[in-house]
Amino acid sequence: MAKHKDKSFFYRNSLSIVFISLFLLALAAQAFFGWREHNETLSDAGVAATGFLSYLGSGHFYAATFENFQSEFLQMALYVVLTISLRQIGSAESKDLTRLEEVDRVPDPTRPGAPGPVKKGGWRLKLYTHSLSIAFLILFLLSWAGHLYGSYREFNEQEALKHKPPKEILAFMQEPQFWFETFQNWQSEFLSVASIVILSIFLRQKGSPESKPVDAAHMETGK
Repeated sequence: MAKHKDKSFFYRNSLSIVFISLFLLALAAQAFFGWREHNETLSDAGVAATGFLSYLGSGHFYAATFENFQSEFLQMALYVVLTISLRQIGSAESKDLTRLEEVDRVPDPTRPGAPGPVKKGGWRLKLYTHSLSIAFLILFLLSWAGHLYGSYREFNEQEALKHKPPKEILAFMQEPQFWFETFQNWQSEFLSVASIVILSIFLRQKGSPESKPVDAAHMETGK
């Protein structure tokens, strides 16, 4: 870290700061406009509008939020795992077709700056070796559960507006609504990954770590 101290905190963390800031702004905007849209639905049904803070605990907000989270975490989990063994010739997002790369090397506990689990070895190292994919999988499962919970509550809230009795969650999971919401997000994530994998074969962006060098051959695989 000493060699980076001449750089400001923002410079050293600007990528995560900008994306987290954009996330919070987009989430706030989603909440505000979702609240307005939800109250319009209530108004059409002759029901009193809900307050903003109450809306943040509603099924409508939970479903809309976690519906997107789960597809993003699924995308990242699959991307991390599938790029271990699958290849795409010419793509900047693929490992080399034949040779081992730096990410395949055996962990060295004597390497300067090696993380604690690498130095301790054993089960800690084994768990740490797969910690990124495990984290994304857990985040996906939690988000999927959050989406199911929110969508279930929203479904029964809508049923109540129609003066229909609520359904149990297992009965709700047989309804098309939840699965429609799920797969409409999953397909877009799969398409976006396929796009960067394929487009990075032929297209370039100077300065981006997601692109090959501008002068790299189309069939040169990896960054």
